[in-house]
Amino acid sequence: MSTPTLPRVAVIGGGPAGLMAAETARAAGCEVDVFEAKGSVGRKFLIAGKGGMNLTHSDPLDVFAGRYRERRDAVADWLAAFDADALREWARGLGVETFVGSSGRVFPTDLKAAPLLRGWVRRLREQGVRFHVSHRWLGPSPDGVLRFETADGPREYRADATVLALGGASWPQLGSDGAWAAPLAAAGVDIAPLKPANCGFDVAWTPYFRQHFAGAPIKPVRLAIDDGHAPPAWRQGECVASEHGIEGSLVYALSAALRDRIEAQGEATLLMDLAPGRERERLETELSRPRKGRSQGEHLRRSTGLDGVQAALLREVLGKDGLGDPATVAAAIKALPLRLQRPRPIAEAISSAGGIRLEALDEHLMVGSHPGVFAAGEMLDWEAPTGGYLLTACFASGRRAGAGAAAWVQARR
Repeated sequence: MSTPTLPRVAVIGGGPAGLMAAETARAAGCEVDVFEAKGSVGRKFLIAGKGGMNLTHSDPLDVFAGRYRERRDAVADWLAAFDADALREWARGLGVETFVGSSGRVFPTDLKAAPLLRGWVRRLREQGVRFHVSHRWLGPSPDGVLRFETADGPREYRADATVLALGGASWPQLGSDGAWAAPLAAAGVDIAPLKPANCGFDVAWTPYFRQHFAGAPIKPVRLAIDDGHAPPAWRQGECVASEHGIEGSLVYALSAALRDRIEAQGEATLLMDLAPGRERERLETELSRPRKGRSQGEHLRRSTGLDGVQAALLREVLGKDGLGDPATVAAAIKALPLRLQRPRPIAEAISSAGGIRLEALDEHLMVGSHPGVFAAGEMLDWEAPTGGYLLTACFASGRRAGAGAAAWVQARR
């Protein structure tokens, strides 16, 4: 009597969502093969952790879910089964302890991604998950056979179910190139256009500003989006004047709304408070004092404490003549209008928006038009700010898709 074979699940993509899908399907009793286009798994995960691995966030669940904007309900459903606390406990199972930083972000105690990834891959191998690197998926096929391009030529693989976890379209050099979007759309999968998220923006700097201040940090500063009606909703932090415009954590926090405004109106205006904590009236009073032979720049510095890139920003927006009126300068210091032209290219963004629309998936993240095909991670149509929210949703969606794939194949045996 022959021994019955286990159901086979293929996971395409070796990032956090794919690895979590593989772990979950394997724990449910499936044979699992992971296919990765690059020469090793988790490359973007490792790079994202280079400055300190921000694994998740300590926000309460309702606040946490709100970070996903219009997708909050769907992502909250994923998080109900695998939230930030569950993720921290999972990391502890790999020997990685975590702590909550002053900003509420959660980090491994050593701040590194590599030990966690090494331990995870080792455990997956011990559990029987098979890895196939340098295998580029060629897109869906009419007969359902998975076809890959490898250094040794084409390869085919048959699975009972497939989990797609191919990432978004940011950082293509690490594997997330969005090349999956066109073939999936051609196969009838509903795809929202891929867009940059957590990105910088172009500003038409003068050559002088670009030459002298590109790379200069702007801090402390408050930023708000000028919608022309409601009072500004200020957020404080820091950002950077780049060669092409403006970027940094505070800009990224507003980037989704700024991107959408540019898409709808052709441009967006970012307001900058260059002197948080100082009142406009006091600034105007100080600027109105006699210059006593001091240069315009020196008078500005002595009166307001602003010099360097902050003073240069005022000159960029107001022009040299505009710096002569104390009321105008004081108002600009507290709400400097910076015109943003466009988001930076998606390849430069930290993450991407768009992807397989959640409406095209069932509650187990199976593609409705392709039974047995599931999807997870950043290739789905959701987005979130930095701060651990991106990774947490990738882990949680991978777990949901892996469990869904295992249940689907087992129900058909």
